[in-house]
This record gives sequence, structure tokens and C-alpha cells, in this order.
Amino acid sequence: MRFEELSIGQARSVAREVTAADVDMFAAVTGDANPVHLDEAVAARSRFGGRIAHGMLSAGYISAALGTELPGPGCIYLGQTLRFTAPVRIGDTVTTHVQVTELVPEKRRVKLATRCANQRGETVVEGEATVLVPEDS
Repeated sequence: MRFEELSIGQARSVAREVTAADVDMFAAVTGDANPVHLDEAVAARSRFGGRIAHGMLSAGYISAALGTELPGPGCIYLGQTLRFTAPVRIGDTVTTHVQVTELVPEKRRVKLATRCANQRGETVVEGEATVLVPEDS
């Protein structure tokens, strides 16, 4: 999407089910082998009572929404704040919401509110992203 096509309040949402394979692959790619993510027996004894997804997996869903939906292909991630508010469990459906909150035309920068929620509507992560929309988008 071109910068000139963006407006304050513009929003998109994308949903994705979290699978055990997603969590296992994320651990393999990142090297984060924390047992609360990978070992059901260990995770069952944790405060979560079972395996949970890596928080950064949900952050990756935000990246995907920005790069594919709003502003879309060609945008460059410049920054992201994150606050993790609830665990994501295997089998949860995470819906990522991104909404334009600020446009900086002279720098072609866009700020967006970012939020991921589970199938019960509970926020699991929230924050703010800043992206650059190149001239050739």
C-alpha cells in the first residue's frame, strides 16, 4: 500500500491457530528451548499448567500482519513495543489487530497500535509499531 493511501484509524485483523508444530518450529529456529514451551510434564508443573507458546511467536504474528496486510509488502519495521498480558496456549486462535494511529509524511513513517487476542477476546500482547513505507510500495 502506498503511504498516500493510508489514513488514521485504518485497521486490519488476521487470525491464526497456534499448533504444537508452530511452537516446536519457533523453538528450533530461535534456539529458545525453554521447557515451558516444549515439555508438557515440566510445563504442567508451571504456573501455566501446560505448554504455552513463546511470547515472541505472537509478536511474529504482528510482523506478519504489518508486512502482508497494513501497510503491507515493502514496509520496513523500525520499532515495536510489546506488553505480554496472558499466555497463548497450543490450540488457541490468535487474532492480530493493527491500526494506524499516526502518519509522519515527511519521513514516510507510520505508527500503529498492535494487539493480539485469543479466541475468548482476551488480549495476550499489545503494543505499538513504527514502520517505514518506501516510496515504491
